[in-house]
Amino acid sequence: MTSIDDLAREVGVSTATVSRALRGLPRVSEQTRQRVVEAAVRLGYVPSASASGLATGRTRTVAVVVPFVTRWFFATVVHGAEQVLRERGYDLLLYNLAGDPAARQRLFGTGLLTKRADAVLVLGLAPTAEEVRQLRSGGRPVGLVGASVDGWPSVQIDDHAAARSAVEHLLALGHRRIAYVGGLDDSPVDVVVPTARRDGYRAALLDAGVEPDPAYEVEGRFTMAGGLAAGRRLLDLPEGPTAVFAASDEMAIGVLRAAREAGRSVPGDLSVIGVDDHETALFFDLSTVRQRVDEQGRTSARQVLALLGETDELVPERVVLPTELVLRSTTAPPA
Repeated sequence: MTSIDDLAREVGVSTATVSRALRGLPRVSEQTRQRVVEAAVRLGYVPSASASGLATGRTRTVAVVVPFVTRWFFATVVHGAEQVLRERGYDLLLYNLAGDPAARQRLFGTGLLTKRADAVLVLGLAPTAEEVRQLRSGGRPVGLVGASVDGWPSVQIDDHAAARSAVEHLLALGHRRIAYVGGLDDSPVDVVVPTARRDGYRAALLDAGVEPDPAYEVEGRFTMAGGLAAGRRLLDLPEGPTAVFAASDEMAIGVLRAAREAGRSVPGDLSVIGVDDHETALFFDLSTVRQRVDEQGRTSARQVLALLGETDELVPERVVLPTELVLRSTTAPPA
């Protein structure tokens, strides 16, 4: 079996240069890189991950922690991160909390993350002070998506502003009875987004002189089934809303189904708007606030790779990606 030493001798360069050339790292001329790649193909060289780890102290693995891996948002962020990591020769080690606070405590409390990976990405969670301490003690770079901690790189959108833009659109159309379908305040794993979007909804109403009605704030669990149940509950109210802002497109699609079941036309009887621009939003012609979900994963991966010295790319420590109001056929003035 051809070793990296054999390959270095064949090309006439150091083993470090061979390693950098094959991993696509900077400070290797394109001519040298090409010679190394051609020789590796010719000699059938296959790099040993275990040997590389022993030599460098690196696992070439990034741990990614998600609250719910089955949710579209988190799966899409992971996909974006994995694309960037794979290009740099890194594997992705996925930890799914599945909404279990005990799993979260075990994961952060044992040092498992920093023992098994060179860096950690935490998606959609606000780390507690103790979790921050534990992660920092591991000495590994940590990147956040959807939250922020001083000294750590983060990627997010302005969830408060995204919610405001959706509700302000409904208010501008003339709606005043506007409901909110969102997440739980007491989520067992402390997901950040639901609270920020609910607060943006309330702020937009208050600025327009509309007092938020607790009866119009309904749990939707960020799923289509949850949105369906929430929509049914809202449409059963004696004086139901004329519009619904759902904190995700999946919940908004559930509300659309509830309206159809109840014989309500959209947008004639009920306007509906979501957040995400989910891959099915166009199919339902759903008005929404678009966010670049996969780009959040790609940007976060680039941030930790820069901290690992794998790239010379200058990535800002705190990135707030833009959102865009996308108007389709599910919103209109009230009848």
